[in-house]
Amino acid sequence: MENIVEFKNVSRVYKVGDHEQKALDGVDLSLRGGQMTVILGPSGAGKSTLLNLLGGLDSPTSGTITVDGQDISKLSGDGLARYRAEKVGFVFQAYNLIPTLTVRENVALVSEIARDHLDPDRMLADVGLADHGRKFPSELSGGEQQRVSIARALAKNPQILLCDEPTGALDSETGVMVLKVLLRMTGQYGKTTVIVTHNQNIARIADTVVRVKNGRIQSCVTQTPESVDEVDW
Repeated sequence: MENIVEFKNVSRVYKVGDHEQKALDGVDLSLRGGQMTVILGPSGAGKSTLLNLLGGLDSPTSGTITVDGQDISKLSGDGLARYRAEKVGFVFQAYNLIPTLTVRENVALVSEIARDHLDPDRMLADVGLADHGRKFPSELSGGEQQRVSIARALAKNPQILLCDEPTGALDSETGVMVLKVLLRMTGQYGKTTVIVTHNQNIARIADTVVRVKNGRIQSCVTQTPESVDEVDW
């Protein structure tokens, strides 16, 4: 697999009153396409900043970020919006489903912003929720709602799937089920999946593990991933 993501000397500085806070400090990072990467680190290490920059939710103070040959670090607001719509799917700890829409309608929403979108019914079937399309989010368990959010993210047919603590609000058994769905979808659709988490165990099922501390990359290790069933959750 070729590298699809390249961070080169990327820094992100935020102004807090009269002070500057460096969330990322000269980050160099390459990620291969079609694999699962887990980003680990303590709170405030810069994990979410990395994810936000890769997702086009923020722009670096300096340095370049290239995704599939496109330098997204220089994009304007409209350019970033197109990039987010066409290239990136998001899965958050909070499911962010619209409560007044049915499950199918929540997934089908992406057809309004993504040109190369996939069929919502197919996506719901792929995450094991083919018979839940007419239900509302409030009628689903937490794990089911997270699977809906995965189906919605994948329905955009993005190159990159970004997951911010996707099992953080779930119990262990349900979290394992969600991770299995993410792994299967990564392989089935060839997505580049990036998971930010505090959970060390999730790193064991990844192809690449990136450790972040104080805004810097401490290590980036490619490994042979373990099966989800081999990990003691």
